[in-house]
Amino acid sequence: MARGRLTPEREAELYEAVLDLLREVGYDALTMDAVAARTRSSKATLYRQWGSKPELVAHALRNDKPVDIAAIDTGSLRGDFLALLAHTDECQIEKDSALMRGLVHAVHDHPDLLQALRELLVEPEVTGLGEVLARAVRRGEVAADNPALQLVPHMVLGLFVVRPLIDARDVDRAFLTEYIDAVVLPALLVRTPRSQP
Repeated sequence: MARGRLTPEREAELYEAVLDLLREVGYDALTMDAVAARTRSSKATLYRQWGSKPELVAHALRNDKPVDIAAIDTGSLRGDFLALLAHTDECQIEKDSALMRGLVHAVHDHPDLLQALRELLVEPEVTGLGEVLARAVRRGEVAADNPALQLVPHMVLGLFVVRPLIDARDVDRAFLTEYIDAVVLPALLVRTPRSQP
């Protein structure tokens, strides 16, 4: 989709409005009319810029990512995971958890949304995480043939859906840190002292 007529500031404003509406009404009730009204723009502009509701939602989610995962390199896998968490505040983690739970349900009924999310959000995040894990392999922290390497994205993303079901609580930074230390790193056979921050 050809884009570029909007300033980066205006684009960010539109993305923020899309995410706010998504949190308020959910994917099924989100309409391009509502986005146009909230952002004081025309529906034609939205369709010209993004082509469809799934594309707009996926771009908004991608724009909301606090950091490029692959750019994080602290020298240790645990340090990289903690640095990633440090880029997101507690409020954002809670909002993202609720948003992702809603989208997990929506993708079952909307294959076009699933496709857009895979292309614009999931694949870049998995690729970035793959870079972080590849560096850990090169440093000798993780064996290259460890079968858990390919399951790390499943472990981490699944957590956002499962914790509210099991504990009736959203994921927060403390829980993510504990999960990384107790589940992800041991699965990768990375040794970490529990006393590290």
